[in-house]
Amino acid sequence: MPSAHGEVAVEELGWTLMHEHVFVLDIEAEANYGAARDDKAWVDEAVSGLSSLVQAGISTIVDMTVLGLGRFVPRIKEVAERTGLNIIVATGLYTFNDIPQFFGFGGTEKAVSKMTQFFIRDIQEGIGSSSIRAGVLKCASDMEGLTEGVTSVFRAVAAAHLETAVPISTHSAATVQGGLAQQDLLERLGVDLTRVVIGHSGDTKDLSYLEELVQRGSFVGLDRFGLDHILTTEERIDVLVALCERGFIDHVVISQDASCHCNWYSSQTMARVNPRWHHLHLINDVVPALRERGFTREDLSTIFEVNPRKVFSGLPPRSGRSEAP
Repeated sequence: MPSAHGEVAVEELGWTLMHEHVFVLDIEAEANYGAARDDKAWVDEAVSGLSSLVQAGISTIVDMTVLGLGRFVPRIKEVAERTGLNIIVATGLYTFNDIPQFFGFGGTEKAVSKMTQFFIRDIQEGIGSSSIRAGVLKCASDMEGLTEGVTSVFRAVAAAHLETAVPISTHSAATVQGGLAQQDLLERLGVDLTRVVIGHSGDTKDLSYLEELVQRGSFVGLDRFGLDHILTTEERIDVLVALCERGFIDHVVISQDASCHCNWYSSQTMARVNPRWHHLHLINDVVPALRERGFTREDLSTIFEVNPRKVFSGLPPRSGRSEAP
């Protein structure tokens, strides 16, 4: 299994957060309108925060930062090496509408072919001039639905998945049941839905919708804990508990979608709006709450450890649960 500081066996991923970010950046805006750039300060801040995560018992995060979100893997490599955290990086493209002219100039079919080639290269050879290989494919749709550009990205991601067997994780709009349309498209493109995580599924309390996603074989990402302005932590815990009570614990992965540095908003604003949205929220707040709701060590291991291994191996793991943090 590739990570930012070398190979790691799937069986050794440990407790894993399946949808996080280290840096989220609008590169052009940063270069033209941002404050004086200080990579060292950004990296030092990330190392400090993520070292606390390692000390709390998390071994691996999946960094879902792809093109469109400011991916720069040399910076991620330094953070991984200094913290000892396994950081699995992603390939794909983040857009809700059109694709960049870098890919799109020349027509749809050319764009799909070009994206597919780049995604496969990221997985098989390494990203950019680095030797860091991607371990997951990402595609996104939101309230706008499957626009022509978005569909092109899904086509390229599906083609790269079929070539490499790397799993797919999506950004979806749960409030409009967007994961179902994603499943429909991916299935038409030949993807086995058991190799797909429908991300941001925890942004809704519609259990019938979530059950339908699971019954079609996909994992559901309850991966925005801390974004209380969408659903509170307490509501998100209720959704998780309800899914497990319905027998779907084996299909749930969990995370926060947090970042160490993001230039989309000020840290002061986000701290005021979503004060619990940070990388330690699950460990500090959610895990104790789940234990109070009756979750056993084995239940927590299933969600944080066993299910991520299923995603990356494509097969149910047979053994190897570790102690809970």
